[in-house]
Amino acid sequence: MVSLLRCLQKRFCLNIAPAISVITPCFNSQVTIRDTIKSVLAQDYQDWEHLVIDGGSTDATTKILSEYGHLKWISEKDSGHYDAMNKGVALARGEVVVILNADDSFRPQTLSRVAQAFSEHPEWDGLFGDVIFVDDQGQEIYRRAEAGYDFRVLLYALDYICHQALFVRRRVYDRIGGYRQKEFRNAADLEFKLRLGREHCRIGHLPQFLVNYRYHTHGQSADQRVTRNMLREADLIRHEYGNPGGWRGRLGKIFYKAKRQAQKLRYRGHCDLIPGTWKLRPHMRARTEFSSNSGVDKLSPP
Repeated sequence: MVSLLRCLQKRFCLNIAPAISVITPCFNSQVTIRDTIKSVLAQDYQDWEHLVIDGGSTDATTKILSEYGHLKWISEKDSGHYDAMNKGVALARGEVVVILNADDSFRPQTLSRVAQAFSEHPEWDGLFGDVIFVDDQGQEIYRRAEAGYDFRVLLYALDYICHQALFVRRRVYDRIGGYRQKEFRNAADLEFKLRLGREHCRIGHLPQFLVNYRYHTHGQSADQRVTRNMLREADLIRHEYGNPGGWRGRLGKIFYKAKRQAQKLRYRGHCDLIPGTWKLRPHMRARTEFSSNSGVDKLSPP
């Protein structure tokens, strides 16, 4: 029946809610991955698959994965989370793909809201939503409500789109390619988001909180070494896409940061009086306790 509906949708351009592939890259994620899996199972939307791409974990991660018969998962050596993300995209069977990290979680009704948005906007190649940053215990740190996709804000100012809340049609990956994991260990998702704009993809915004993004002692995001390397890679990527750097780049950063706040004020009715990085600062650590099969956990300390 589902296959018949898909054929009718293609033949007559019917706006049928899409199948969604949730891809979770992981490595030694025993502390958090169960919460991630449960957040997908708790969704009120039925047409989805959950693929877990494990990088050869040596802890209890694969034992946990084996407890959930609905999962499609593999465990093998890879070269990091972007490699795992590319593997997952290649295996995905849904019309829409999202990358949900093994320490993050969907909020209730995320998939149904996303599916409805794609049904109402068949012209969209992708969409992104808002996130809530949480701590080790899952307690809220702050909420980040965003405005629409803006290539130049990404290019000059900041990466405001969390890939955990970025849903992209499978055909887009087929057309523009995946994540450049051989070149970037921490910022390949920024390059992909800039590529979406360069390739004239139509990216919508869903003004709903879709994901809990966890900053915790077992994750990369709270590690200052990773953050520093991510910023270094981001500079290289932005230069590749046309950010001139120097004084022109600094002026562009000021202008487009201001433009971002104006967009938020216009579309969401408020702006950020306190930068999100300030709110996250108490949760950052010089070195967190995550492990990596690509050497990210061996970056030089501050």
